[in-house]
Amino acid sequence: MQAVIRLGLTGGIGSGKSTVAAMLGALGAAVIDADLISRQTTAPGGQAMELIRREFGPAFVTSAGALDRDRMRERIFSDPQARQRLEAIVHPLVGVETARQAQAAVAAGRRCLVFDVPLLVESAHWRQRLDQVLVLDCTPEVQVERALSRSGLSRSAVEDIIAAQASRATRLKAADMVVFNVGLTLDELAREVQQIAQRFGL
Repeated sequence: MQAVIRLGLTGGIGSGKSTVAAMLGALGAAVIDADLISRQTTAPGGQAMELIRREFGPAFVTSAGALDRDRMRERIFSDPQARQRLEAIVHPLVGVETARQAQAAVAAGRRCLVFDVPLLVESAHWRQRLDQVLVLDCTPEVQVERALSRSGLSRSAVEDIIAAQASRATRLKAADMVVFNVGLTLDELAREVQQIAQRFGL
């Protein structure tokens, strides 16, 4: 039986990670999006919401029953322990759902699993679960430009997010493969992704 390849995909905000994940998915990989799973746990009715309400209070829950992301972001930047408390709630739930999706993909015959994990490098446990790590790299200036154009966040909020993530050097040190995603057209990026995908039988 052909071995299953487990590829980690990571990069800072604005690096193009979601675009590359979609390209790999179109080529036949099973993409497991840890950030999406995390957002689902904190959406209205999400599994994390009652625990968040108990831990942080109702002020951090919107009228719709979702996590108030702006308020939580402010709290985390002013109180580093708040991030740890939030992650202690969300991360185990993400881990369970990630494992479930991976098992389902393998059972369905998929032979390349792409784990799209924004905080892969920062995590203590992710690297040992993966065969290879692909890092989407770009300059901080480009990260800010892209994030401002798509997110609705302020420049200072984007810069705070970049500062809270692993440094570019740390991310590159963890990489088995790197795509430098600055100045590439979508077609050029797709060609680079296709070359990488061929290594994994896609």
